[in-house]
Amino acid sequence: MTDNILQLIGNTPLIETKALLGDGKNRLFGKLESANPSGSIKDRVALAMIEAAEQEGRITKDTVLVEPTSGNTGIGLSFVASRKGYRCIIVMPESMSMERRQLIRAYGADIILTPKHLDVQGAVDKAKELVASHDNWLLLDQFSNSENPRVHREKTAVEIEKDIGIPDVIVAGVGTGGTLSGVGSYFKKKNPLIQILAIEPVSGIPGCTLHSIQGIGDGFTPDNLDTNLIDDFVIVNDQEAFDGMRLLLEKEGILAGISTGAAVAALRKINEHMENKKIVYFITDRGERYLSMNLFGKEE
Repeated sequence: MTDNILQLIGNTPLIETKALLGDGKNRLFGKLESANPSGSIKDRVALAMIEAAEQEGRITKDTVLVEPTSGNTGIGLSFVASRKGYRCIIVMPESMSMERRQLIRAYGADIILTPKHLDVQGAVDKAKELVASHDNWLLLDQFSNSENPRVHREKTAVEIEKDIGIPDVIVAGVGTGGTLSGVGSYFKKKNPLIQILAIEPVSGIPGCTLHSIQGIGDGFTPDNLDTNLIDDFVIVNDQEAFDGMRLLLEKEGILAGISTGAAVAALRKINEHMENKKIVYFITDRGERYLSMNLFGKEE
């Protein structure tokens, strides 16, 4: 029991998704990050960045928090900021789902939209411009803030090890690089032979067109991504990610978002070449925030 909802961030369940692929070749464990209070893995990062800034004296009651994001960090920051009494401005591409915008506004934050064709880099540039022109505005910057990988190294990875020991394979998307780098560095020290596989949208590769897998493949290499940890990339296209969302819902009853669908698509590919492995992937957010995209079925 708690009287502070922020204390419910983290310690998420790990579910063995036995029915997902159904062949029993490998054990597939989904870290249910959608169980965090505002519905995504980014609650961890939001709380860690804000509390570190508080401890360092960089935040006062008049500070305005600013963050560029493809959506989930914006929701998480809006949620944490609302509980702590801070004003928050989220800068995000106009291509992000309507539900994400609605959730951010519901938590009381302001939104500034940037042109779709500029992708997340356009939001980053706009956020930096805003902070540079206003006193007492603070850019938390999930892409380079060391609290991002730290919280996954010291908490998320520890939770996984407590539940199942050291996995053989970690499958993670590359958005900010925080999850992959944090969890990956923790387990690489425990077992250098562990495989760290990065999910990359086929159109998220530099030089390719825009993709629809919100939350990963932002079109640039973030400072928080330690590429030395990556053993291989698993390339996933939009349709494979959408199919992965539907498969997870059909087989396991888990309504999850597009980046999780991409993880399921990656699992389907690597499962063909592996056997008797403990594989961990991340159910990063809830599927409700994508319903307007009509990805789960036909409209009535």
